[in-house]
Amino acid sequence: MTIRLYDTSARQIRDFTPLQQGCVSIYLCGATVQAAPHIGHIRSGLNFDIMRRWFEYRGYDVTFIRNVTDIDDKIITKSHDQGRPWWSLGYENERAFNDGYEALGCLPPTYEPRATGHVPEMIEMMRGLIERGHAYEADGSVYFDVRSFPGYLALSNQDIDDLRQPDEGVSGKRDPRDFAMWKATKPGEPDWETPWGRGRPGWHLECSAMAHKYLGSAFDIHGGGLDLIFPHHENEIAQAKAYGDDFASYWVHNAWVTMSGEKMSKSLGNSVLVSEMVKTWRPIVLRYYLGTPHYRSMIEYSEDALREAESAFARIEGFVQRVVEKAGDVEPAAEVPPAFAEAMDDDMGVPQALAIVHTTVRQGNSALAADDKEAAVARLAEVRAMLGVLGLDPLDPHWAGDESRGEDLHGVVDSLVRLVLDQRQSARARKDWATADAIRDQLVQAGLSIEDGPDGPRWTLGPR
Repeated sequence: MTIRLYDTSARQIRDFTPLQQGCVSIYLCGATVQAAPHIGHIRSGLNFDIMRRWFEYRGYDVTFIRNVTDIDDKIITKSHDQGRPWWSLGYENERAFNDGYEALGCLPPTYEPRATGHVPEMIEMMRGLIERGHAYEADGSVYFDVRSFPGYLALSNQDIDDLRQPDEGVSGKRDPRDFAMWKATKPGEPDWETPWGRGRPGWHLECSAMAHKYLGSAFDIHGGGLDLIFPHHENEIAQAKAYGDDFASYWVHNAWVTMSGEKMSKSLGNSVLVSEMVKTWRPIVLRYYLGTPHYRSMIEYSEDALREAESAFARIEGFVQRVVEKAGDVEPAAEVPPAFAEAMDDDMGVPQALAIVHTTVRQGNSALAADDKEAAVARLAEVRAMLGVLGLDPLDPHWAGDESRGEDLHGVVDSLVRLVLDQRQSARARKDWATADAIRDQLVQAGLSIEDGPDGPRWTLGPR
């Protein structure tokens, strides 16, 4: 058994070899809490939740750190705009993020440190970098000297001479591309005391300091969205390695949720808040929608795509419910099918693994149609084991009552139509073609279009 991961720094899929046998350490760049989360924010947490679950299934002891950036330029600006304390705004949105993670079934991290709780660690790192000649103080701010670190920009594969960095409206930089680790105090902003004067943390320093504190000088996996590769992760690497840390062995980045081809973003006005989505869609369906594409593939948001995800999950859930009604509780199998494991081992290949889930569901439905209870129960045990890894087992206590949440008109109609389609599938399994055709004709007359595919029938509203 070898898990393989795409390493951004190597630009290829690599065999995963942990620094400590039997253990995996993961640092994920978490929320910057200037606003409530949209589904693009939560996707990152979901992707790494699935990764964490798979490592645990494979027998690893996982330490999972997901930080909270609770102080930065955007938080300060929005707190001024709203006339409220920065810490009040940040805490409110931090809770909204945690509500979103919990609603979509993400396991809590091992630790979830806040940036403002780790100023002493940041001061210590800056002191070490200044002593080593990699950082300098100017006008109360502390900057990292990017030309002092030969490996700078290796992750994003850029040339430093082509790099253009904003000067952040401050003076004293030796090179405009040098970045701020600590920002001198300004009127109306929060600040902390340091040997170089009062001020506040720079964004990049926070993660280097917190990763060092909770995972040590070297750890296995650093994760985050593609948009963090530069400048954030490049600057993290520069700080940590110049300080003397080996830092992360693997760099894993998830793709975005897009809308009309653009990255979902509050600033672009194209975001879809998690708190609004769970009012009209079941959280388990949202998890299926966001978690089942490959983590390195973009997800183009659309209502149609969500409905397709809803219908696909309904086929799985319907099978689970029918077997439970016939056989009672069925425990998950001790092991997932080998083909599922092979897919997950290959760079967390969730789409290929999910195909095994649907194949097993079809086999289970055939067993039900043939009244083979033993085979149906065996297939459900396998399905539950696979869904458990993906966090999608509808019998998991976390999802208790989920079926009553977010049921819009489409969800109600889909449940009713699915019952009729199941009757049609049973008729087809019995080779009772007359009954199957009659059911299809009745659905078409009701204004629905039925399409039979390899994953079972799919319905849409027909032309009017």
